[in-house]
Amino acid sequence: MRSGVIAQKLGMTRVFTDAGEHVPVTVLKLENCQVVGHRTMEKNGYVALQLGAGTRRVSRVSKAMRGHFAVTKIEPKRKLAEFRVPADALIPVGAEITADHFVVGQFVDVTGTSIGKGFAGGMKRWNFRGLRATHGVSVSHRSIGGTGGRQDPGKTFKNKKMAGHMGDDTVTTLNLKVIRTDVEKGLLLVEGAVPGSKGGWIMVRDAVKKALPKDAPKPGKFRLADEANKKPEAEAPVADSAPAPEAEVKEGA
Repeated sequence: MRSGVIAQKLGMTRVFTDAGEHVPVTVLKLENCQVVGHRTMEKNGYVALQLGAGTRRVSRVSKAMRGHFAVTKIEPKRKLAEFRVPADALIPVGAEITADHFVVGQFVDVTGTSIGKGFAGGMKRWNFRGLRATHGVSVSHRSIGGTGGRQDPGKTFKNKKMAGHMGDDTVTTLNLKVIRTDVEKGLLLVEGAVPGSKGGWIMVRDAVKKALPKDAPKPGKFRLADEANKKPEAEAPVADSAPAPEAEVKEGA
């Protein structure tokens, strides 16, 4: 079992295949998704990775969380989540998980918070038929009808489908296919709809009901913080040594 990622939903678009067919996709962005901490069996009783995504101003972070981020020397994150993994699938703290953590063609499970609809009636919330629209019904066409029994039990049982708050629930959609990945822009395109509104945070994991592709990287595809800092330093000496040959030509002339 590999770690999942925290992504932000940007919206929906479509991708055309070589055959000219269009595939509706949801665009998810991995915005600086880093490993913030480890959960170990000795200290916590379970093994997991704590990931963080997005950025947040220091003034908006509590003192306790400031200390938590200061220990790992990571900038404060807007969203935190834990993913259970085996002991041999831990990723170093500070590593940034990239979009090619998932391979094209594999299936993933996505979890998000559905769009809130406020207080809704039985017809909208539970797809009830409602009462008759003509004879015998007066100003109660969209009511749900009776909700209780007779003198026995003399009450309405809990969890009865009635009017109430709709939406704003944690929803998981299974087996969405990865259509395309963009490592440079940190984009992940999955087929179909993903729960939640634009800008919402989505947890993306390997599908539990589908086999993991053999070419999927293990324990994952990530970029260490030190690797990003080494690239500019390696290019700097090349630029400094470029004017040297010109000076030698002037002396010979």
